[in-house]
Amino acid sequence: MGRPILDTEGGGCEIHDMHTALDADPNTLDQGETNFVENIRAHGWFHTSVFADKEGPGFSFTTGFWLTLAFPEIVIFSMKKQQAHDILWHMFRRIRSGHVFELAKPVGDVLVDLEAVLLPIPAHQLREYCGWSRWFYGGDAFECVQLVWPDPKGLFPWEPGADPSFANSQTDLTEAAWGGLGKL
Repeated sequence: MGRPILDTEGGGCEIHDMHTALDADPNTLDQGETNFVENIRAHGWFHTSVFADKEGPGFSFTTGFWLTLAFPEIVIFSMKKQQAHDILWHMFRRIRSGHVFELAKPVGDVLVDLEAVLLPIPAHQLREYCGWSRWFYGGDAFECVQLVWPDPKGLFPWEPGADPSFANSQTDLTEAAWGGLGKL
C-alpha cells in the first residue's frame, strides 16, 4: 500500500500514490534497512551523515521530508553530525507546524544569527549525494534542496568577496553553478 503525497506542480493539487521502502515486505530488508525504515516510521524522517574524504567535504542529508511533509529532502555540507541533525530537526518541526521555507531566497530562521539559502538540486546529483533516499523512494522521484550557509563575513559562496576556502567546504550541487546566482 502506497502513501499519498500532495503534488502541486502546475498550480493544481493532486494526490499521488507514492510507494516507498515503508511498503516493502519486512522479510526482504536487512538489519540496516529495517532500522532505517523503523526510524522513519517513528520520527517521520532519518538523518544520514557521510564523512569527508579526498573526494570532498562531509555532508548530511534527510530521508522522509518529501514523504512526510511534502517538502524536498535536504543536503547540508561541512557541519558536525550533531549540529546538522539539530538544524534538520528544527526545520522538520517548523515545516510540520506549517512554516514555509522559500527556496532560492535567504532565510533567517534556520541557523542561529546567520541566513541560509535552500537551492534546488537536480536529479542527476542524487545518485552521489542521496543514496539512502534513492533506496527509500525506489529511484529519483523526489525533490531535494541544498542548504547553503555563508562565510564568517555573511557572504554566500557565489557572492563577490566570499572566502574561497570557505566556499570549497560546500560542494555546489546546483544546476546553473553558484557563479550564476549573483546577489540574492
